[in-house]
Amino acid sequence: MMFSPLKHAAYRHLFIAQVAALLGTGMATVALGLLAHDLAGAGAGEVLGIALAIKMIAYVGVAPFASALASRLPRKTLLVSLDVVRAAVAASLPFVNEAWQVYGLMTVLYVASAAFTPAFQAMIPDLLEDEGEYTKALSLSRLAADLESVASPVLAAVLLSVISYHNLFVGTALGFILSAGFVVTAVLPRLSTAQTLPFLRRLTGGVKLFVLTPRLRGLLAVSLATAAGGAMVFVNTVVLVQSNFGLSQQATAWALAAFGGGSMTAAVFLPKVLERVTDRSAMVSGALLMTAVLVAGALFARSYPVLIALWIVMGFGYSLTITPAGRALRRSSTAGERPALFAAQFALSHACWLIAYPVAGLVSAEADPQAAFIVLAALSGLGAILALVIWPAHDPLNLLHDHADLEPDHEHLDEGMRPDAAATAHAHPVVIDDHHRRWPPSAR
Repeated sequence: MMFSPLKHAAYRHLFIAQVAALLGTGMATVALGLLAHDLAGAGAGEVLGIALAIKMIAYVGVAPFASALASRLPRKTLLVSLDVVRAAVAASLPFVNEAWQVYGLMTVLYVASAAFTPAFQAMIPDLLEDEGEYTKALSLSRLAADLESVASPVLAAVLLSVISYHNLFVGTALGFILSAGFVVTAVLPRLSTAQTLPFLRRLTGGVKLFVLTPRLRGLLAVSLATAAGGAMVFVNTVVLVQSNFGLSQQATAWALAAFGGGSMTAAVFLPKVLERVTDRSAMVSGALLMTAVLVAGALFARSYPVLIALWIVMGFGYSLTITPAGRALRRSSTAGERPALFAAQFALSHACWLIAYPVAGLVSAEADPQAAFIVLAALSGLGAILALVIWPAHDPLNLLHDHADLEPDHEHLDEGMRPDAAATAHAHPVVIDDHHRRWPPSAR
């Protein structure tokens, strides 16, 4: 049953906290666009573009440092404090009257989110040690994110019929406060002192794991494809629907909802699918599917019904590339290294978005959306091909490898399965650590 992780009290509280924060964030996205229009009129796109750039830079640059500095802090105190900071920023936004004030407040909000998200994600595998339950939890998190993209605009539209958009920021603040409340009531795992690593290792350890672990390099390539497809949807849907097709804002919202619906559909089926196929197969298939949709968009996206169909399939492929990522990260790290690895993945994946967003916007503005489809299809296809090349097709849980530098009686050789007591080879799940400073040659 997909919802079985919710039987775990601590995870249930964290999941509700995630949903509350996401709904609040979604309303803030709508309100921020209206605020930008109030401040800049026709130049609202510039205000939003700068705010989005600040978000990506914060996510890329801050997440590893925040994770490294925060690993010694109590997890609950950290998460609650960051929620309170985000609530305070949201409550302040209705009072701004200059663009620079928006930039300053959003910088604080995005820095807090850059610290919050990896710390939150890294706790889930510690709460749900069973692989099957963890996979279901990843799908639930994907569903929550998709629900935000579908439900928040609808909720905002309903509220705007009775309140001003400034009050949507109050709803955002309440969402963060509610999130903090559920984090307070959750019983969270605590890292032992023995697991605490030196600061420099906490800062660079996650990137080092990406460099030295083939499956993580493949995961990063998939992230490039994810960003290419997602950027086309998030940046150019409004251009296609309202400028090219001459339709309304509501039609734009429905097109984005179609993308979210496709992603939710994939998230529902993925736990069962991942019992039969590997993470690599699912994620590369999703990247190839997104590439195909981008190519089809360049050729056939000439009407609204066709765009809706394309966005449903795009959302399905998008979820295929994102949902299994946590499993690959979990397989590639120890508990002590996990926060640093999740922070590195958070930063590196957003670096891909920092490439894709400007490409999607600039090519569409300088040429047309069809040209953006083609360029982003090339970017997505490149990511998919690199993933196929970099991520070994043979990637079993237990890797047979040799330790020629160890004596046959070394205690590490007793870990896992050892075919010959006199040999220095054995098989077990491999992560980069003091005994495996490079990926084993036999496992490449």
